[in-house]
Formats: sequence, C-alpha cells, structure tokens
Amino acid sequence: MDEKSPIFVISVAAELAGMHPQTLRQYDRLGLVSPDRTAGKSRRYSMRDVVQLREIAVLSAEGVSLEGIRRVLQLENRVTTLEARVRELEGALADEMLNRPGRRVFAAGSEGEVISLRSGTRVRRETAVVVWRPLDSE
Repeated sequence: MDEKSPIFVISVAAELAGMHPQTLRQYDRLGLVSPDRTAGKSRRYSMRDVVQLREIAVLSAEGVSLEGIRRVLQLENRVTTLEARVRELEGALADEMLNRPGRRVFAAGSEGEVISLRSGTRVRRETAVVVWRPLDSE
C-alpha cells in the first residue's frame, strides 16, 4: 500500500484532515482534491489526498483564495510528476552507462549546439580576453 492508495471513506478523511465532510464534498466539486470513486460512486481518499486537504486548510487560514490554492496544488502535483520522471530518467541513464561502457558523451556548445565527445574528454573552451572601453562622451 502506498500514499496514493484510495482507502479512506469521506468521514475518516474529514476527521484526519480536521474538516467537515461537506467541506470535502465542496473541494471535490471545485476540483481541489478529487478522490477516487468506488463502483457505487462513493469517495475514497488516499493519504496523499488527506495531506493535500491539510495543506488547503493551512493556505486558507493564511488568506489564500480557493483559486490560488487550486493553482498551488496544481503546481505541486506537476513538480511531483516531474521529479518522478527525472528519477526514472536517471535510472535509465545509469542502466545505459553500465550496459554500454565507452559510449559517447554529449555536451552543450557555446551557441547551444550539441557536441559529441568521447568518454573521458572535455570541451575545449575559449580563453581569449576581451577588453571593453566605453566611448568618450563629449
């Protein structure tokens, strides 16, 4: 069982979040926290939903509007999704590096272009010094 498992009925989720069940129904209608539904259409809340309900309570107490809260939750959910994707890609990259030693590495050039490098080499960087003097303002 993980934090996204829908296990709590609305009365239990409301108690855990310190809210009235009607408030949870309202938040569901507004799309702030959308619990899973059973075959009989009753709501089932996960631990993640309860955490979000508590966060809504904190933001609301600080004076954030419901639309502002919706946007904050939306962005937090997006960050969580992106973090999971980054972990997935890091794992795939680590597997690829273990399975294919000596493969080429890539770097970004000064103009943003992709430069292919052999493993263990570095990009050559310009070391020229440019002197700038302002024009005399007369």
